[in-house]
Amino acid sequence: MYSWWHKYIRRKTKPIPGDVALLWKRRLSIAYAVLAWNAFGILVYSIYQGKADWAHYYGLKSDEEHKMPPARAWANTLGIKNAKVVRISGFSKVDEYDIVDGEERRSQQNETKEEVLNQ
Repeated sequence: MYSWWHKYIRRKTKPIPGDVALLWKRRLSIAYAVLAWNAFGILVYSIYQGKADWAHYYGLKSDEEHKMPPARAWANTLGIKNAKVVRISGFSKVDEYDIVDGEERRSQQNETKEEVLNQ
Protein backbone atom coordinates (compact mmCIF):
# COMPACT_ATOMS: atom_id res chain seq x y z
CA MET A 1 0.00 0.00 0.00
CA TYR A 2 1.22 3.52 -0.65
CA SER A 3 2.89 5.11 2.35
CA TRP A 4 1.02 8.41 1.93
CA TRP A 5 -2.32 6.55 2.00
CA HIS A 6 -1.23 4.60 5.07
CA LYS A 7 -0.21 7.82 6.87
CA TYR A 8 -3.49 9.52 5.94
CA ILE A 9 -5.59 6.64 7.28
CA ARG A 10 -3.53 6.48 10.48
CA ARG A 11 -4.02 10.22 11.08
CA LYS A 12 -7.77 10.28 10.39
CA THR A 13 -8.87 7.11 12.23
CA LYS A 14 -8.41 5.82 15.75
CA PRO A 15 -6.97 2.34 16.40
CA ILE A 16 -9.42 -0.53 16.84
CA PRO A 17 -8.94 -2.67 19.96
CA GLY A 18 -7.72 -6.20 19.21
CA ASP A 19 -10.73 -8.01 20.67
CA VAL A 20 -13.18 -5.89 18.63
CA ALA A 21 -11.12 -6.48 15.47
CA LEU A 22 -11.15 -10.23 16.12
CA LEU A 23 -14.93 -10.16 16.69
CA TRP A 24 -15.54 -8.39 13.37
CA LYS A 25 -13.09 -10.68 11.59
CA ARG A 26 -15.13 -13.68 12.77
CA ARG A 27 -18.42 -12.06 11.73
CA LEU A 28 -17.10 -11.22 8.27
CA SER A 29 -15.69 -14.75 7.90
CA ILE A 30 -19.08 -16.27 8.70
CA ALA A 31 -20.84 -13.89 6.28
CA TYR A 32 -18.32 -14.77 3.55
CA ALA A 33 -18.81 -18.51 4.15
CA VAL A 34 -22.61 -18.18 3.94
CA LEU A 35 -22.40 -16.14 0.71
CA ALA A 36 -19.92 -18.58 -0.86
CA TRP A 37 -22.10 -21.57 0.06
CA ASN A 38 -25.19 -19.90 -1.44
CA ALA A 39 -23.28 -19.03 -4.63
CA PHE A 40 -22.20 -22.66 -4.93
CA GLY A 41 -25.80 -23.79 -4.43
CA ILE A 42 -27.03 -21.41 -7.16
CA LEU A 43 -24.34 -22.74 -9.51
CA VAL A 44 -25.32 -26.38 -8.91
CA TYR A 45 -29.02 -25.53 -9.31
CA SER A 46 -28.34 -23.70 -12.60
CA ILE A 47 -26.42 -26.68 -13.96
CA TYR A 48 -29.21 -29.03 -12.86
CA GLN A 49 -31.81 -26.85 -14.61
CA GLY A 50 -29.85 -26.91 -17.88
CA LYS A 51 -28.48 -23.39 -17.67
CA ALA A 52 -24.81 -24.40 -17.52
CA ASP A 53 -24.08 -22.55 -20.76
CA TRP A 54 -25.59 -19.28 -19.57
CA ALA A 55 -24.53 -17.34 -22.68
CA HIS A 56 -26.63 -19.64 -24.88
CA TYR A 57 -29.50 -19.75 -22.38
CA TYR A 58 -29.80 -15.94 -22.29
CA GLY A 59 -29.40 -15.56 -26.06
CA LEU A 60 -25.88 -14.12 -26.13
CA LYS A 61 -24.64 -17.08 -28.16
CA SER A 62 -26.35 -18.29 -31.34
CA ASP A 63 -27.31 -21.93 -31.95
CA GLU A 64 -24.54 -22.17 -34.54
CA GLU A 65 -21.93 -21.03 -32.01
CA HIS A 66 -23.38 -23.38 -29.40
CA LYS A 67 -23.05 -26.43 -31.69
CA MET A 68 -19.48 -25.55 -32.73
CA PRO A 69 -16.84 -27.87 -31.21
CA PRO A 70 -14.56 -26.17 -28.65
CA ALA A 71 -11.43 -26.68 -30.80
CA ARG A 72 -12.97 -24.80 -33.72
CA ALA A 73 -14.34 -22.08 -31.45
CA TRP A 74 -10.88 -21.48 -29.94
CA ALA A 75 -9.25 -21.53 -33.37
CA ASN A 76 -11.71 -18.83 -34.50
CA THR A 77 -11.17 -16.81 -31.32
CA LEU A 78 -7.39 -16.94 -31.66
CA GLY A 79 -7.49 -16.27 -35.41
CA ILE A 80 -5.88 -19.58 -36.36
CA LYS A 81 -6.86 -20.50 -39.93
CA ASN A 82 -5.14 -23.90 -40.19
CA ALA A 83 -4.85 -26.30 -37.27
CA LYS A 84 -4.65 -30.01 -36.51
CA VAL A 85 -7.05 -31.18 -33.81
CA VAL A 86 -6.46 -34.36 -31.82
CA ARG A 87 -9.13 -35.43 -29.32
CA ILE A 88 -7.85 -37.53 -26.43
CA SER A 89 -9.86 -39.40 -23.82
CA GLY A 90 -7.80 -40.86 -21.01
CA PHE A 91 -4.64 -42.26 -22.59
CA SER A 92 -6.08 -43.03 -26.02
CA LYS A 93 -6.64 -40.91 -29.12
CA VAL A 94 -10.35 -40.65 -29.93
CA ASP A 95 -10.47 -38.42 -32.99
CA GLU A 96 -8.21 -36.46 -35.30
CA TYR A 97 -9.06 -33.87 -37.96
CA ASP A 98 -7.76 -30.68 -39.56
CA ILE A 99 -9.17 -27.18 -39.55
CA VAL A 100 -8.47 -25.55 -42.92
CA ASP A 101 -9.57 -21.94 -43.49
CA GLY A 102 -11.86 -22.17 -40.46
CA GLU A 103 -13.67 -25.28 -41.72
CA GLU A 104 -13.41 -28.83 -40.41
CA ARG A 105 -11.82 -31.31 -42.86
CA ARG A 106 -11.49 -35.00 -42.13
CA SER A 107 -9.12 -37.21 -44.08
CA GLN A 108 -10.24 -40.46 -45.74
CA GLN A 109 -8.15 -42.53 -43.32
CA ASN A 110 -10.00 -41.11 -40.31
CA GLU A 111 -13.40 -41.72 -41.90
CA THR A 112 -12.62 -45.38 -42.66
CA LYS A 113 -11.30 -45.91 -39.12
CA GLU A 114 -14.47 -44.40 -37.68
CA GLU A 115 -16.63 -46.64 -39.87
CA VAL A 116 -14.73 -49.72 -38.67
CA LEU A 117 -15.09 -48.64 -35.04
CA ASN A 118 -18.81 -47.94 -35.41
CA GLN A 119 -19.55 -51.41 -36.87
